[in-house]
Amino acid sequence: MSMISENLDKVQNNINSACMNVGRAPSEVTLIAVSKTKPVEMLKEAYDHGCRNFGENKVQELTAKMPALNDDINWHMIGHLQTNKVKYIVGKVALIHSVDSLKLAQAIDAQAAKVGCIQDILLEMNVAGEESKFGSADIDVNRQLIRDVSELKFVRLCGLMTVAPYVDDPEDNRIYFKQLHDMIYTDMREFFPEKPLLSMGMSGDYKVAVEEGATHVRVGSSIFGERNYNI
Repeated sequence: MSMISENLDKVQNNINSACMNVGRAPSEVTLIAVSKTKPVEMLKEAYDHGCRNFGENKVQELTAKMPALNDDINWHMIGHLQTNKVKYIVGKVALIHSVDSLKLAQAIDAQAAKVGCIQDILLEMNVAGEESKFGSADIDVNRQLIRDVSELKFVRLCGLMTVAPYVDDPEDNRIYFKQLHDMIYTDMREFFPEKPLLSMGMSGDYKVAVEEGATHVRVGSSIFGERNYNI
């Protein structure tokens, strides 16, 4: 068994254990293999081991990899998305996780109308208030964004996403995951589908995120190894 196959099994087993800790079904959690900077050959290894959900941070890398892999893959745009790049991915990706403004949501809506599709999206919330992250930490701003985006016709608001701080102790991020969960299940509940999506948790803290209700975890280095940015 290859390193990638072993890593996928290990991560999935950790997700299963985290689900068991809080009485959730493992089927409620989607593992997204974050493949940024990784060659297609490594993605194919993951695919051959059963992985069907891949996440990319950059539009150019995502659109370059798509034709080289099978068409039953669910592609996830998880990185910052510029409005001028929207046209390259709308209707082609299963889910855009990183919608951080009404302007971007409106651009996605306009492109989806043009190509005749409904694009599933998540709104990015900066629950930790880090200046280096996209999205707002202001609860009132976020509530208004949720209301406004829910009125668009060609995007489907499926849930929320956050990028938690990089921490040594995953428990330090539990409070942020809980905040995101509480936002979607309290006074904003009416704006989301029956089973809203929560994209939260990465290689360092996905087990805690699952315990706090994550439906999608974005795991890269724990599957593919450390990233190579010199490519």
